Amino acid sequence: MESNPVLLESKSSPINLLNEMQQLRLLGHLCDVTVSVEYQGVRAEFPAHKAVLAATSKFFKEVFLNEKPVDGPRSNVFLNEVQVADFASFLEFVYTARVEVEEDRVQRMLEIAEKLKCLDLSETCFQLKKQMLESVLLELQNFSESQNSEEESAAHPSTVPAAEAEREPPDSSLAAPGRGASPEGPAAKSKDK
Repeated sequence: MESNPVLLESKSSPINLLNEMQQLRLLGHLCDVTVSVEYQGVRAEFPAHKAVLAATSKFFKEVFLNEKPVDGPRSNVFLNEVQVADFASFLEFVYTARVEVEEDRVQRMLEIAEKLKCLDLSETCFQLKKQMLESVLLELQNFSESQNSEEESAAHPSTVPAAEAEREPPDSSLAAPGRGASPEGPAAKSKDK
């Protein structure tokens, strides 16, 4: 009698794996590569894991698969024209699948994602830029609509009262007997206003 196969799947394992890899990186444990970045004389070094970088970046995958074996336990990669803060954010993203950056840095993060061929970060930046653009367009549309309504009300102030004057008889005519004024007339007129 054969048993049917069942699927054992963990929903938390990917997040736990990322969190543990991030902790190992932050503590400098099991890191086998040092990435040096430099931009306008500012330089920094970041210990990392080749496997994580290669899994998240086609650039690093190509570098590591094509490198010659080295004598030491660690290899080095040098990135020129990459800002320290941007690479630190890149590392945080590839190790945690999220990073918080200022709005004005989103374009730079997109550029580093494209330079390092990190499709997940590139797609994330692209989607965020799209949302930001849609938000700006919506604000512009709302502003334009409010401007148009203000212009319309400013353009027709004299015609609106004149039209109301034609519909409403003067107050003296309401009080004059024999003109067909009803007791509900003034109350009904005030509701119209």
